Amino acid sequence: MSLREALEKAEEAGVDLVEISPNAEPPVCRIMDYGKFLYEKSKSSKEQKKKQKIIQVKEIKFRPGTDEGDYQVKLRSLIRFLEEGDKAKNHAAFPRS
Repeated sequence: MSLREALEKAEEAGVDLVEISPNAEPPVCRIMDYGKFLYEKSKSSKEQKKKQKIIQVKEIKFRPGTDEGDYQVKLRSLIRFLEEGDKAKNHAAFPRS
């Protein structure tokens, strides 16, 4: 189809002629509503952004005076962080002498 014919058809339909693949031979164009196309594209990119999981680094500090029960709670938290896919940083703090 020639460019002139495509432009006429797009004008009759009240939509735009959008070049999809300019490097192809011949270039590929589509008759569509360009505003709607941009809206759908931005909407899909926002959806993809929502689905991405942000990996956080969780830090847990252990000290020599930590009680056994507190130690177990911190250990369970550490395991939960790793199972959820987060990174964990252990910090063993000893008093300076």
